[in-house]
Amino acid sequence: MLRYIARRLLLTVPLLIGISLISFLVIHAAPGGPVEMATDLNPKVTAEARARLRAYYGLDQPVHVQYAQWLGRMATLDFGQSFSRDGRQVSEKIGERIPVTLSINVLSMLLIFLVAVPIGIYSAVRKDSWFDRISTVAVFTGFAVPTFWLALLLMILFGVKLGWLPISGLVSLEYDSLGLAGKVWDRTSHLLLPVFVSAFGGLAGFSRYMRANMLEVIRQDYIATARAKGLPERKVVFRHAMRNALLPFITILGLSVPGLLGGSVIFESIFAIPGLGQLFYQGVMSRDYPLIMGALVIGAFLTLIGNMLADVGYALADPRIRTE
Repeated sequence: MLRYIARRLLLTVPLLIGISLISFLVIHAAPGGPVEMATDLNPKVTAEARARLRAYYGLDQPVHVQYAQWLGRMATLDFGQSFSRDGRQVSEKIGERIPVTLSINVLSMLLIFLVAVPIGIYSAVRKDSWFDRISTVAVFTGFAVPTFWLALLLMILFGVKLGWLPISGLVSLEYDSLGLAGKVWDRTSHLLLPVFVSAFGGLAGFSRYMRANMLEVIRQDYIATARAKGLPERKVVFRHAMRNALLPFITILGLSVPGLLGGSVIFESIFAIPGLGQLFYQGVMSRDYPLIMGALVIGAFLTLIGNMLADVGYALADPRIRTE
């Protein structure tokens, strides 16, 4: 297992280089640039000033030279300096934001797993029951509801109309004056809506995946044999059927990491959460190339790690893979 993990970690290096190359070319091929975004609205800026800015940012060099310089800095984990007015290091900006995004995404995946698995199992065991039919309708409704629209509705209902939950930020203005219990509840209340919105689409899809997997497993001969031996239904379902049904579920859960990270851009912008998604959106709107590349590389690395963890979980759940 350790040799497998080490080999997968080594394979992430060429993958990251390929992803960074494609991303770098696409970003530079997009219309507009940092110089144009900073000077187009100022009629007093001359062509010489624009040329000096391009030289200052290193944008006057060919794209392949710019990429080679960026890749050389990346080899030392230096993402460069942001093009924004503060001129801070990209690594500092990302380091401040990434814990927020990771915590929300981990909580979302945990919520998806804790809710989707029981719903899928019960729907499969009680196939064609009222619960199965109601959950099916709810799932297709969840697929149809846009995430940003749901977020706005929840903000209006729980934040504006009822006043139960805050609708922006991570903490309240009076956070420092609260006690320990108050601080815990303040952070929890700020995370309830973002975590639910982030997990909502996954809950709908993964409950269907789990139901389909369970239906396939419980039709197998060994399940019929276990029941014929007189094993309790609970043991048949949870010990024999659920463990095998979780195998494809684990793989799909690992592959959902890119979707969760991409969704961070939407709900972090809506809820004004200072995370990596909001930072990436701001970088795109200002054409901050170093910041965009840093966020993309970090997101790609987390995606590859998520896929590797899914494969490890697959091996832990299936002894045959460990043996191989």
